[in-house]
Amino acid sequence: MQLKGIAYDYEAVNLAPEVSAQKAADYTLLNPLQQVPTLEWEEKGAIVRLTQSVAIVEYLEELKPTAALLPRAPLLRARVREAVEIVNSGIQPFQNTWTQAEVRRLAGEAAVLPWVSKALLRGLRALEVHAEKYAGRCLIEDDVTLADLYLVPQLYQARRNAIELEQFPRLVAIEQHVSQLPAFSKARPEAQPDAVPT
Repeated sequence: MQLKGIAYDYEAVNLAPEVSAQKAADYTLLNPLQQVPTLEWEEKGAIVRLTQSVAIVEYLEELKPTAALLPRAPLLRARVREAVEIVNSGIQPFQNTWTQAEVRRLAGEAAVLPWVSKALLRGLRALEVHAEKYAGRCLIEDDVTLADLYLVPQLYQARRNAIELEQFPRLVAIEQHVSQLPAFSKARPEAQPDAVPT
């Protein structure tokens, strides 16, 4: 929304295991899968909600196509979606809070970090190969796309899990490039109103 220049109100949903605000009854009414994000707005006097990040970002892209996040060329659009799906299907579900809770329940706390790290490494390796073939300054050529929006949080999560990122030089270079853009720096977790000071 920062990249598109769309004004919004931010409402935090604390996903920390000791809080799990996404499981609260009032949030479950908004998003029955108990996940974030949920986008909510008023349209013609009615409240409209949209969940799932891919649906949300593609809706915003169609709503406001300026500052395009999908290239015009069909194959490049497909390459962007391919990178998005590496994250959306190949990394994120294996390290989200629900999965971590299940690993914790089934195998204990000591199993969580190795599980998450394995999922992140597998996905980041695939993205690094993808970047070797299709990246420029960004994950797909030289312009920011939806793929970059999905890449940056995975590198943040990798650092939280003490994964050495030197093995992913292209991904780190892309992250450094896009992180110079105000929209990316404003979206960082530590820049959010509910961020816990370190």
